[in-house]
Amino acid sequence: MNNKITFGILLVASLMMTSCFDASKPNYQYFPNMYEPIGYETYAESPAFANGIEAQLPVEGTVPRGWTPYEYPNTNEGYDAAKASLTSPLQTTEDNLAKGIELYGIYCAVCHGNKGDGQGILMQREKFLGVPSYADREITEGSIYHVLMYGINSMGSHAGQVNDAERWQIAQHVLELKASLKK
Repeated sequence: MNNKITFGILLVASLMMTSCFDASKPNYQYFPNMYEPIGYETYAESPAFANGIEAQLPVEGTVPRGWTPYEYPNTNEGYDAAKASLTSPLQTTEDNLAKGIELYGIYCAVCHGNKGDGQGILMQREKFLGVPSYADREITEGSIYHVLMYGINSMGSHAGQVNDAERWQIAQHVLELKASLKK
């Protein structure tokens, strides 16, 4: 009895599947753009945006998650203010110093040298001249952070390469290099 019921269900299911199939008319596709992509030209107008522009602007006054505004402007006065009053929120720990050493080796040592003496590989090859030694500079962790944020003179900004915490870690390592150069 069970075999007859199972056979009947299978027969009905197979008839239902084949009865809807017509090779001359394919079945309706849900989300046809997933199967048949539409090619768009680069920088062309797109119906995806109601106002016709390619990207939507964020709502005025909003702040992206994880982003903290930097209060010091990219001016000489901003540099002096950061140098005088900006302090690191990170504690000087072995982990932060190790990360600072690693980041300094990646982003800074090519110009400033592994010791902070201004004798990096680009200075030795005369690609950049006049890279200062940290021993000759009156720097603080705030001034280092500010320079990493905005850049100064020939040095460009590193804000796009290193995040907030990484800038502080580099600043901690630079201060250690400065202290070792004065010995």
